[in-house]
Amino acid sequence: MTRDPADTLPRCSWAGDDPLYCAYHDREWGVPEHDSRALWEKLVLDGFQAGLSWITILRKRDNFRRAFAGFDPEAVARTTEADVLRLLGDPGIIRHRGKIEAAIRGARAFIALEERDGFSRFVWEHVGGAPVQNRWQHPQEVPTDTALSTALSRDLRRAGFRFCGPVITYAWMQACGLVNDHLTTCHRHAPCAALGSSMSQSNGNV
Repeated sequence: MTRDPADTLPRCSWAGDDPLYCAYHDREWGVPEHDSRALWEKLVLDGFQAGLSWITILRKRDNFRRAFAGFDPEAVARTTEADVLRLLGDPGIIRHRGKIEAAIRGARAFIALEERDGFSRFVWEHVGGAPVQNRWQHPQEVPTDTALSTALSRDLRRAGFRFCGPVITYAWMQACGLVNDHLTTCHRHAPCAALGSSMSQSNGNV
């Protein structure tokens, strides 16, 4: 299935012609996310993406939400070995023991951070409370990791998360709007930049 030929909006090239991918690009990717649980869900899904394409995860996202109790961290943290075996037999998700166990461990790490200072605050402090605004003109300019993603990856691992190396972490930062990596030619660059600008003003960063 490809997008409607009448849809001529300029997008980042990775969105391609798949309507699901285009909708994700237009509505979610790069929009600053501040809800702690939603941030954690996306981190878990990015961990499951390791070695795979994001469209594979996107097509299975509803299955993941069903399998992981709507990404309720308290419920996931209580996952037993019997639950792990059940998940390993679920064809609707990525059946990888290491990634499943990382999600469970990550739920416990999330709860600890949320109770201490808040997971969202922990994440956003790494970019000074407002998105990094990039102005890439060509896809080859966009990095796969940065010093910021390396630092955030390190701190996530110290907190107990896994499958969050610098590349995975940068993809997560892009998706959650901690960085605006829409190309300047993309119709979403300016709206996401405006969202970031309003955050900077409210944080007193300008």
